[in-house]
Amino acid sequence: MGNILSLVGRPNVGKSTLFNRLTQTREAIVDSIAGVTRDRNYGKSDWNGYEFSVIDTGGYVVGSDDIFESEIRRQATLAIEESDVILFVVDGREGLTPLDEEISKMLRRSKKPFYLVVNKIDSPSNYFDYTEFYALGFDDIFPISAVSGSGTGDLLDAVVTHFKKDVEVINEELPKITVVGKPNVGKSSIINTFLGEERHIVTPLAGTTRDSIFTRYTGFGFDFYLVDTAGLRKKKKVEENLEFYSVMRAIRAIENSDVCILMADASVGFDAQDVNIFSLVARNRKGVVVVMNKWDLIEKDNKTHKEYEELVRKRLEPFDDVPIIFTSVLNKQRIYKVLETAIQVYKNRQRRITTSELNDYLLPLIQKTPPPIYRDKMVRIKFVTQLPTYFPSFAFFCNLPQYVKDSYKRYLENRIREHWDFSGVPIEIYFRQK
Repeated sequence: MGNILSLVGRPNVGKSTLFNRLTQTREAIVDSIAGVTRDRNYGKSDWNGYEFSVIDTGGYVVGSDDIFESEIRRQATLAIEESDVILFVVDGREGLTPLDEEISKMLRRSKKPFYLVVNKIDSPSNYFDYTEFYALGFDDIFPISAVSGSGTGDLLDAVVTHFKKDVEVINEELPKITVVGKPNVGKSSIINTFLGEERHIVTPLAGTTRDSIFTRYTGFGFDFYLVDTAGLRKKKKVEENLEFYSVMRAIRAIENSDVCILMADASVGFDAQDVNIFSLVARNRKGVVVVMNKWDLIEKDNKTHKEYEELVRKRLEPFDDVPIIFTSVLNKQRIYKVLETAIQVYKNRQRRITTSELNDYLLPLIQKTPPPIYRDKMVRIKFVTQLPTYFPSFAFFCNLPQYVKDSYKRYLENRIREHWDFSGVPIEIYFRQK
């Protein structure tokens, strides 16, 4: 979809609380992308049928006041550049500060849609405190309480008017594949290898989405869109926070694709940052192929490959039913296999299983291994069907859905994966009241 909402403002004005309310999570650090966004949180939200991403540009800044202020300015600049709508959060109890005034000037210059959100308006006694912010000269001011949620509905009604329900105007029949990963793992090289080999390039499509370039690839019997986010816009200023920028960009790329090729550097190992990008892909319910590049740099013996693969799978748990391919882009080793596998994962993600097939296979297994009894309650699963979602999801109808534990959910998911090929694709399982 690619709708992005950013929260900007001074620290301690309640951005994290508002973020948690919008994304319905409890923890302030939602999936802090290690070493990159310990300071910024990313989550998914939806309102009235519009899906969007929420980014909390953290108030993590330490150091003297001037460093601190310049850091907040820099975050605001990046948020302005990369978001579709901005919420400028201020503290209604503390009142207007010079830094608020400065951020408001930046936003006004940006020409991006933004809303002034006066937080901590949480009792009748301080309800009119928000009026002093009219001094900033904005018409739309939303007094809210992020803690109780009052006022957030009206705010979101205004926000979603700027979002598109469906951004893409491209051939929906073709898979959209994107290459993601940390810097310097060989993303550009593999894209160049894909595109450069036969030069079967159809011109990139204009007017698809503002942030990703879709290049149609039709070499070697393949036909798909490569979502290219690498080298999209060269930045003038080098001292910008490039990590934040690349995370925003990775989020965009993931959201615009069906399958992600996650590249990592085999000589370094599959580290915490790779795991975080992986979980971002999984949380967006996209297909994924893990590519361990630079395999030519590894000293090998006859066990290396198997052992290495086991180590990577361990890092991916619990979702470890994922293809892992060892490549050397430099030596053009197994590049074709990467594309072949990505297309296979796309097909797995489209897979539909008839209700009769599901019931014939799963109900006898459930009878043999029923859900554990919980508080003397017997859960009886009567019926299962695949839901009409854009990723594989299954509804199990039963008498007491609230008593089914996660471990049993995993048991069912594993049985489904053993019988049908959903390799590389996250599966959702729901228990519904019969």
